[in-house]
Amino acid sequence: MKAQEILQDPLRNKGTAFTVAERHELGLTGLLPPKVQTLDEQVAQVYGQLQTRTTAIAKHLFLMQIFNQNRILFYRLLRQYLVELLPLVYTPTIGDAVEQYGQQFVEPGGAVYLSINDPDSMQASLIAAAAGREIKMVVVTDGEGVLGIGDWGVNGVDISIGKLMVYTAAAGIDPRQVLPIVLDVGTDNQQLLDDPLYLGNRQKRVRGEAYHAFIDQFVEVVETTFPNVFLHWEDFGRENAAAILNQYQNQITTFNDDIQGTGIVVLAGILGALSISGEKLTTQRYLCFGAGTAGTGVARRIFLEMQAQGLSAEEARQHFYLVDRQGLLFDDMADLTPEQKAFARKRSEFTNAAALTDLVAVVAAVQPTILVGTSGQPHSFTEEIVKSMCAHTPRPIIFAMSNPTKLSEATAADLINWSAGKALVATGVPQAPVTYNGVTYEIGQANNALVYPGLGLGVIAAQATRLNDEMISQAAHSLGGIVDTSQPGAAVLPPVARVTEYQKTIATAVVQSALDQGLAGRKITDVAAVVTENQWLPEY
Repeated sequence: MKAQEILQDPLRNKGTAFTVAERHELGLTGLLPPKVQTLDEQVAQVYGQLQTRTTAIAKHLFLMQIFNQNRILFYRLLRQYLVELLPLVYTPTIGDAVEQYGQQFVEPGGAVYLSINDPDSMQASLIAAAAGREIKMVVVTDGEGVLGIGDWGVNGVDISIGKLMVYTAAAGIDPRQVLPIVLDVGTDNQQLLDDPLYLGNRQKRVRGEAYHAFIDQFVEVVETTFPNVFLHWEDFGRENAAAILNQYQNQITTFNDDIQGTGIVVLAGILGALSISGEKLTTQRYLCFGAGTAGTGVARRIFLEMQAQGLSAEEARQHFYLVDRQGLLFDDMADLTPEQKAFARKRSEFTNAAALTDLVAVVAAVQPTILVGTSGQPHSFTEEIVKSMCAHTPRPIIFAMSNPTKLSEATAADLINWSAGKALVATGVPQAPVTYNGVTYEIGQANNALVYPGLGLGVIAAQATRLNDEMISQAAHSLGGIVDTSQPGAAVLPPVARVTEYQKTIATAVVQSALDQGLAGRKITDVAAVVTENQWLPEY
């Protein structure tokens, strides 16, 4: 490899940390400033440069420059300042980055752009991008359901890149073994189609048979090109996300974070909340506000857990109520998705069924003990709703999951104040502790980043042939068991500040579950050791 190629390869470039001997050996003498810096010196220098940026998006773009130049430096910086920088490289700032992708584009970030208009080049593109690397994990999106901001077409590639950053920073997935991908099937976002700086296919989304044929071809090519890869689907639209997962989850090792990851972290948070309140899951009434991909995925995860705790499927189903654009979902509605139909209620259960068209009315009628928001509807959890819940349960569990911040159903401060400190709260975006009546309430961030990195590490370490519900359940329980219930105002989830610590706990639970079920693709005698062996550290 030529000297300039080394400096332009972020997986090999050390910048000013190349030693004198390395510079001589690689032909880099005179191509770098003379001073040889340590990695710690580089981190301090770059962190200082970061502080001169005054907005979140400016900081994000600067961090992407470091990512594109020197991966080891990037990940050492990210791990050292994880709490501060995670919101900049992923949610909530990633939403702004997606919206501004075309305007701010400089480099592709190591991603692969696969066009539905050129399916025959798919394998060649993947091979070129891998450049001889063994790829063990792929994160792919089609950009239709980005966070809570909708269809952003090829701009959604930033989600795939950012997701893999979190995998590596939190759990130590080797960045040389991952590949971010975007499937460009067009976009229905007219703003993008009219934007001269939009970099994707300038066409409406391809749907139906042609779309699914493209997905099938993609899966076949990925599995052929990268044997034993862990395929992670991210931010697909409501129409396709569950259908794709349902089709492939029993055929390959695959995962949809919006459906399964959100379910894991919400279940873990609920288990943490119940350990604080001392109540049982099987006695709860669960109300989901926003019954799309994430909302129904969460409901399914809680539903399966209720069965694991002793209820029959029919008994468990009676504990669930889903609210979407139509109001409370009833089984006679013609436009329900298959995932919504599983939890739709009968109108005969209510004397005022026709009036249950908004969240206030549904909360009053259902009297939920758990309210989870995945709606993208800001400020929809009102004081009236919170007080209505408090009137019927001593410790209501209220999770405002939507992100970015501007789409959150409520602030933690409002939920704590309106409930007089009774609510057990988690939010999808980071929020500061809340002091009420002399008690400081730590706010659990129900961020999928708490769970999916360790889940992926466990799958890779075990060389798991499948990722199934039992492994996912074990991941949720391992996270939910970390909560400190002895402290007044304790959070329902462990803090993001400790995310790198407990990924090993999650990964160990996943590997053990894979072994117990005969789903491990390798012989393992020491579960903890095999997890540690598969963790990469950002060191020269």
